[in-house]
Amino acid sequence: MSTTFVPCFTTRPLVPLAHDYQHGESEPLHHHDCAQLLHSLSGVIKVTTDAGSWIVPPGRGVWLPAGVRHALQITGKVAARTLFIDPLARADLPASCQVVQVSPLLRELIVASLALPESYRPATRTERIYELILDEIRVMNVLPFNLPEPNSAPLLALCQRIQAEPAGRWLLENSAAQLNISSRTLARRFYQETGLQFSDWVRRARLMAALTRLAAGDSVLRVALDMGYESHSAFSAMFRRILGVSPSDYFPERGSQ
Repeated sequence: MSTTFVPCFTTRPLVPLAHDYQHGESEPLHHHDCAQLLHSLSGVIKVTTDAGSWIVPPGRGVWLPAGVRHALQITGKVAARTLFIDPLARADLPASCQVVQVSPLLRELIVASLALPESYRPATRTERIYELILDEIRVMNVLPFNLPEPNSAPLLALCQRIQAEPAGRWLLENSAAQLNISSRTLARRFYQETGLQFSDWVRRARLMAALTRLAAGDSVLRVALDMGYESHSAFSAMFRRILGVSPSDYFPERGSQ
């Protein structure tokens, strides 16, 4: 998807676009003057902004408000379906970046919108589909697939080490010792700067790294061990608790190799 694409909203409140990415593709930091819902049918998209990073698993989407600078990194073959939305289309569109659940209804509406004409008369099927899409966007469920970045340099460096070595023994006490502060101080500062408990942030970092590895073709067992889990079953239990299915169900081509 070209970062120079400029949608036109003179005749409709949103512009749909279908685009397929190949594994390893990327897009540099850019922004749009409109809001964007990027929905991935397959593969994994990593979205990086000035505030942190988001992982978009298959079947999910990421909401990007107008003006937010973001970069994309593609893992696996990604079939992307995007909606560019006039920020004035509704007064209560989401105001922050978030990974969202794309309901079956919204997914089918997005597919249907790709075939709709740009111009239409009021009270027609085309208008009703566009308006229903906007209604569905307002009630999307937010998913915990973001990693907010802390503001201070020491905590930011710690987070970068965790992402580089997700299998490490990243307990609160051990991590606080690396910074020469108490575990209580680390817990307080970390929550103040990220809005997450330290253990939750580490768990998310591991899950997001695992999703990327699985989309790239690594086996579930290899990913489980590399993420610091003692067994395939322990990793699968965490995965199922958050995503509702096992890794082999989510990425069936991986199986339980």
